[in-house]
Amino acid sequence: MKIESVGVVGAGAMGNGIAQIAALAGLKTVLIDVTDAALTKGVATLSASLSRLVEKGQLAASARDAALACIETATNYQRLAAADIVIEAASENTDLKVRILRQIESEVRPDTIIATNTSSISITALGATLRRPERFMGMHFFNPVALMPLVEVIPGLQTSPETAKTVRELTQHFGKVPIAVKDSPGFVVNRILIPMINEAFFVLAEDVATATEIDAGMRLGANQPLGPLALADLIGLDVCLSVMDVFLDDFGDSKYRACPLLREMVAAGKLGRKTGRGVYGYD
Repeated sequence: MKIESVGVVGAGAMGNGIAQIAALAGLKTVLIDVTDAALTKGVATLSASLSRLVEKGQLAASARDAALACIETATNYQRLAAADIVIEAASENTDLKVRILRQIESEVRPDTIIATNTSSISITALGATLRRPERFMGMHFFNPVALMPLVEVIPGLQTSPETAKTVRELTQHFGKVPIAVKDSPGFVVNRILIPMINEAFFVLAEDVATATEIDAGMRLGANQPLGPLALADLIGLDVCLSVMDVFLDDFGDSKYRACPLLREMVAAGKLGRKTGRGVYGYD
């Protein structure tokens, strides 16, 4: 199946990033969200991202303008009717994703592929809620989407080989590197990464070292480009907590217990960069 048009549901950090790379690939792109304000903010973010690439000499101004011309916005899911693939990029909440995926399926053609940008939720379980699970699979992009080259492509138990092949080829057309991953909680990257971040919160809570020292230790001692606590702020502490809770529920292993400090900070609304305050301040 040749993909010529893409729908993206969710204009937040992940959704507008996916819309950006789809438009840069020359694909007609429809960006959906519940409010015009969210769409305006999303388009402004991706427009600024494209302009930064132009300023750095990494993108021609004409290519930026062509990409922006490929993007349409709407609050009505009926605008997805012509899409060859729709990528859901809502928050990491199972009930929310199921509701959105079913709404997408009610509006698209029978041959349209539906993908979810989940970072931890079972693709097989999500697919089981749809009428055509063979046309459904996972595409886990990484933040910031425009810069991170990796996409985990995750077929569910019901996903057809044709769907998996098309999604892999589309990922490459986006200029990304796909890795095929079995449907397992957290897949590959988050299965390793998020427990490490959680352990960094335990180290912080036990006052073994300050946040700055913990991050410096992992940058300078483990050659990580960003310390785990600073990375948690970038990802969103609420996302980290949600993934840990999924691990605990799905694996039933106490080693995936979320650090109480992480849970407390989320309850306090200190979610990281997106709220201006997490482990660090972003005033």
